[in-house]
Amino acid sequence: MKGNQEGLLEDIEVLFQAQRKRAGTSALPTDFRTVRTVEKGHGRLEKRTITVSSMLADYSTWPELAQVFKLESQRTDALGSTKTEVRYGVTSLPAHLADAHRLLQLTRGHWGIENGLHYRRDATLHEDHSQLRIGHAPQLLAVLNNTVLGLFAQHRETNIAQARREFAYHLDKALALLVA
Repeated sequence: MKGNQEGLLEDIEVLFQAQRKRAGTSALPTDFRTVRTVEKGHGRLEKRTITVSSMLADYSTWPELAQVFKLESQRTDALGSTKTEVRYGVTSLPAHLADAHRLLQLTRGHWGIENGLHYRRDATLHEDHSQLRIGHAPQLLAVLNNTVLGLFAQHRETNIAQARREFAYHLDKALALLVA
């Protein structure tokens, strides 16, 4: 969840701030559910905590909102440097279909997709820096970028930045991809 949906991020943040303040008291009924995982691998220690609530489902105007969550990630690398990140999210999956544990799994899958495709589009192809704003130009750019990434994947190109440089210098190789 980013701040691009007016009021929604603020509503979620307020909900979880109130949850933190109520921790340890039973003054108000709550439905907060929390799951924690700790994993060690790739030279780092990762701790993830997800807290899920259905309390905004009837309050929010967000279509099909069933649950909201707060995901806290803490990564400690081999040198002892620790980075903490907090993300908020929404889902249309009700609690009986996706409990806190399942939502934690789903968010990991989502970030795999984010890193696999969106990161390539944003970081390597600089799609977020595009100045295209008129008509269908932004959608056309996205189609072209997806086509480029698809062609690279089809030809097993793993280093997109290097492949872009290679094909920029050798246009004949780039055109050969289209007919291959």
